[in-house]
Amino acid sequence: MPLNAKIPAGALDSKWKNYKATCKLVNPANKRQLEIIVVGTGLAGASAAKSLGEMGYKVKAFCFQDSPRRAHSIAAQGGINAAKNYQNDGDSTYRLFYDTIKGGDYRSREGNVHRLAEVSTNIIDQCVAQGVPFAREYGGLLSNRSFGGTQVQRTFYAAGQTGQQLLIGAYQGLERQVSLGTVTMYARHEMLEVVLIDGKARGIIARNLVTGKLERHFGHAVLLCTGGYGNVFYLSTNAMGSNVTAAWKAHKKGAYFGNPCFTQIHPTCIPVSGDHQSKLTLMSESLRNDGRIWVPKAKNDTRKATDIPEEERDYYLERRYPAFGNLVPRDVASRAAKERCDAGYGVGSSKMAVYLDFASAIERYGKTEANKQGKPNASKQEILTMGKAVVKEKYGNLFDMYEKITGENPYELPMRIYPAVHYTMGGLWVDYELMTTVPGLYALGEANYSDHGANRLGASALMQGLADGYFVIPYTLGNNLADDIRTKAIPTDHPAFVAAEKEVADRIQKLMSIKGKESVESFHKRLGKIMWDKCGMGRNAEGLKAAIQEIKALRKEFWTNVRIPGEVEAFNPELDKANRVADFLELGELMCKDALDRNESCGGHFREEYQTEDGEALRDDEKYMYVAAWEYLSEGEAKMHKEDLIYEVVHPSARSYK
Repeated sequence: MPLNAKIPAGALDSKWKNYKATCKLVNPANKRQLEIIVVGTGLAGASAAKSLGEMGYKVKAFCFQDSPRRAHSIAAQGGINAAKNYQNDGDSTYRLFYDTIKGGDYRSREGNVHRLAEVSTNIIDQCVAQGVPFAREYGGLLSNRSFGGTQVQRTFYAAGQTGQQLLIGAYQGLERQVSLGTVTMYARHEMLEVVLIDGKARGIIARNLVTGKLERHFGHAVLLCTGGYGNVFYLSTNAMGSNVTAAWKAHKKGAYFGNPCFTQIHPTCIPVSGDHQSKLTLMSESLRNDGRIWVPKAKNDTRKATDIPEEERDYYLERRYPAFGNLVPRDVASRAAKERCDAGYGVGSSKMAVYLDFASAIERYGKTEANKQGKPNASKQEILTMGKAVVKEKYGNLFDMYEKITGENPYELPMRIYPAVHYTMGGLWVDYELMTTVPGLYALGEANYSDHGANRLGASALMQGLADGYFVIPYTLGNNLADDIRTKAIPTDHPAFVAAEKEVADRIQKLMSIKGKESVESFHKRLGKIMWDKCGMGRNAEGLKAAIQEIKALRKEFWTNVRIPGEVEAFNPELDKANRVADFLELGELMCKDALDRNESCGGHFREEYQTEDGEALRDDEKYMYVAAWEYLSEGEAKMHKEDLIYEVVHPSARSYK
């Protein structure tokens, strides 16, 4: 039976307007009687908790960090998209909608994506009102830059720390509600189970990470805003604490998991330097706005980058994709870099890197600056000095970060970059109202699958997180809670809470009683290697089948040989990590199954058996134009349900950036 996405009727550009005009409302007095649990306080969670608290709901917000300001949203660098057309270069709501659908390789839902494009403009106004210090032009207008997959400038930014500034804006709003008493903040708490009563989500079991004690919390609805699961690969650009646990617990309680194999590889990361690494560092995609990517034309060229003359360089993105050049989407840029390195043109000691070069941008900006200062005959050195100052103003913190990590000065030498795991387009399946298949349980931001299809365009993660929290959930939650206003708060000694807490306690006890010989970290590392090698940038049936068996064996070994020191009712980071890795070991298998089942290449899912003659992704719209929504049956067993994707406005075509 097909899944019901609850897309409103009517023309695409009026669906959201009509929904808002006709949805049910909860009056202010009734809002004060309703309790909402928000798990996760990144951009989606903080904006949702702030908005719902301001509306009068009683909100409980949970984060495993010591402060919402530690959420991984803070790591986003390059910007946030919005269709304001400040540049007068042809942008519009429709164009942002179209670019997002096309960028996702026609594997996302039209209704959700159009709504996202519509509310994008509101987000910028909201954030400016909060005091977010977006970059501005000389005259005071907000500045924009380009990102991959678009031919317009629609990305608003705050140097290379946009995520941090947006999160501080949402955090200020959240803390105001905390001080007013509408939001209660539970820091250093991790959700380990969702509580269902009569088939509805009515609360969570959380572990206090400082004392180790388990706690029961009731809510009329539960919102999961817990980010993505990229750390299943171990090495990724995600914070080390980022995990899938909240979403996975929901999945095991009946929430379908949508498109788990859709993982985004980011093309501009600092390359792996050795086995000692625990995470990778992102260099913002905004750098491709001005930087040019190249490799030597000769294989195994060992010369310094600055010694290789222009005519001996292959600007392969500009060569292969003349219309978009260095601004092709992330999946295309990532595969192109891998192809060049695999063919023997890679640079650096590992030969698994390409150059990202700012020399021409520095010169271009320097000449512009010289003209502005009335120095048309400025010397080359003066031009370079002025150009570096402009680049520093735009990207300075990114260049500083690169130099700290690599010891090389990117103003003088090209950066060396290589693709790495970054974002997950898959996540809990949700309908138009952001509700999962479990009534009363919602997923927002990266935790859901809904808006990005098989590949997310850069600068759209911040857009989606804030759209869901500020502008979508306040309407859709009320529409459903309007029927729940007579439900009194359920005491946490209810049998469902008791049973859920026992389930969590038993699992923790089982983990602690193993007393094996291998650390949690080593199991995570081994899982990550299987996933990257066999379900990473390139996938094939043989590798995926092998990966499934290897993960099963690794999971069995984990549950018989993991070593977790310390006590249960105490501060125990190794136990926290073990809980998360146990869930990754189950998720990894489902990701491989999903990738094996999808016999096509689309976006970040590149099945090597399905590609065009020139190495591009080869979709199969006839057989695979659907969302794969997986239902949990038992460990290692899942059933796939399909949500057919119907395109009424955009007609899927071969995705070309040439």
